[in-house]
Amino acid sequence: MNTRKFLLIVLFLLGGWILSLTAQASAVAQGQGYATPTPRPDGRIIYIVQPGDNCISISLLNGITLEQLRALNSNLDADCTLIAGQELLLGLGGPAIASPTAGPPPTATPVPPTPTPFTGTTEICVLIFDDQNGDALHQELEPGIEGGAVSVSNSAGTFSQSQTTTSAPDPATGLAAPVCFSDVPEGTYTISAGVPDTYNPTMLMTYTLEVKAGDRAAVAFGAQSKLQTVEQPGTSSGSQSGWLGAIGGILIFGGLGLGWYALRLRKPKSRYLR
Repeated sequence: MNTRKFLLIVLFLLGGWILSLTAQASAVAQGQGYATPTPRPDGRIIYIVQPGDNCISISLLNGITLEQLRALNSNLDADCTLIAGQELLLGLGGPAIASPTAGPPPTATPVPPTPTPFTGTTEICVLIFDDQNGDALHQELEPGIEGGAVSVSNSAGTFSQSQTTTSAPDPATGLAAPVCFSDVPEGTYTISAGVPDTYNPTMLMTYTLEVKAGDRAAVAFGAQSKLQTVEQPGTSSGSQSGWLGAIGGILIFGGLGLGWYALRLRKPKSRYLR
């Protein structure tokens, strides 16, 4: 047998062997419904060697070349010897989605409310009241005066507001209702009041005060109607006492005179002997 015939025979046998492996792989893929392994949690795609497997059939089943299979598995020998149950790396893919383990429900942590910082005083309230008894002190039943003017301004010149007073009582208390200035920044303030033309002030109508953030200030000014006379202490009552004393003195002296005259009438007459 010459060399040419020997090579032909070898090629023929080798081709038949390859065709048989291809047919075997196709039969496995079609008859057994082979599915490509899915990536493990670490991303590796692993094939478990089955009885009768060889490197060519595994590469054909999984769509990779024999060279790629060898490159991914450096532990394969020159003959690509396989053992049933052996793991072969076919490639790397995305990690499999792990099923979450049910645990206790999360505990809701209450969020504490953020404290609101003070940006100014709550308010400054000003009252002009009808000082009916003229004592320059606001009595509970003394009403407010309609049409008075009040102004509030700070020494820095950054705040200045004015309002008009009212005689309407507070609906909640029924007492005199002041006018209030809200959102006033802290600082030193001058509060001035002006009364209507039909009233006379019974006290100074200007007041200075210092307020801090969060304070609430209240100031009251008194005035009395010009139609009402203020009774000054020690004048009316003193004059009445003087008149009463004078009249009492006259009555006392008059009584003494009448007594003396009555005694004269009752004295016996003198008799003279001749």
